[in-house]
Amino acid sequence: MAIIFDQDAYRHLLAQVAPKVIETEAEYDRALAEAERLTFAKHRTPEEKALHKFLVTLIEAYEEQNYPMDQAAPHEILQHIMESSGTRQADLVGVIGSSGVVSEVVNGKRFISKAQAKALGDYFQISPALFI
Repeated sequence: MAIIFDQDAYRHLLAQVAPKVIETEAEYDRALAEAERLTFAKHRTPEEKALHKFLVTLIEAYEEQNYPMDQAAPHEILQHIMESSGTRQADLVGVIGSSGVVSEVVNGKRFISKAQAKALGDYFQISPALFI
C-alpha cells in the first residue's frame, strides 16, 4: 500500500503552525513545544512527519546559533530521550538487546552499535544518527 502525501492537509498544518525562521526565545519555545507534541504523537501522518522534520530543522538552526555546545555522548542523548518520553530501561529490552546490554548502553559502558542506533531511531521515531 502506497502512502500518499496530501498537499492540502500539509498546507492546512502549515497554516495552523505558521513556522518561520526562529529569531526570538518566544518563537523558539513555541516551535519546540509543537515539535515535542509531534515527536510523541502516536500514528503521525506523512504530513505531520514532514512538518516535524521542518520544525526540527528550524530549531536546530536556532540552537546552533544561540546555544553552541559540545557534542553530547550517545548514551547521554539516549538518557535524555528516555527521560523526556518516560521510557524505562525495561522498555528497551528486546529493542536493542537483553536487560544487561540495555543497562550497559544506557550507562555508557557499551557503545551503541549501528544496528542498535537504527533500532532506537525506529523506536523513538528520530534519526539514528543521534546515537552514533
